[in-house]
Amino acid sequence: MNGLNRLAEEALSIIPAEHSQNDIDHSHTDRTHGHGQSAHPHVHSEESLRRIVNRLSRIEGHVRGIKTMVQQNSPCPDVLLQIAAVRGAIDKVARIVLDEHLNECIGRACKEGNIEVEIQQLKAALDRFLP
Repeated sequence: MNGLNRLAEEALSIIPAEHSQNDIDHSHTDRTHGHGQSAHPHVHSEESLRRIVNRLSRIEGHVRGIKTMVQQNSPCPDVLLQIAAVRGAIDKVARIVLDEHLNECIGRACKEGNIEVEIQQLKAALDRFLP
């Protein structure tokens, strides 16, 4: 189980700490994405952000629970089952974020006339996200 513990810790260490649980504004106006051009401001509803942050908080707690299971030498099948549950939860958050992006950000970019930049940024993100 030591190898599994090491893998769990390595996986956690690569998760970017870019957003904290206290990020309510969710604006990215000073960022450049992919091609060096500024992206539109990502401003989403407080309700949407609350739902996503709550889901991520539950996932965070679940990952801590898996770490505890590993530290307590829980049976590997039990650990793997919990990891599968976290993967499913992360996939669900990704779907919510993608849906939000398509409905809000892409729609806004169409209205503002900078859809080409937004589509290129989405493609670049999906290239890294999808296996």
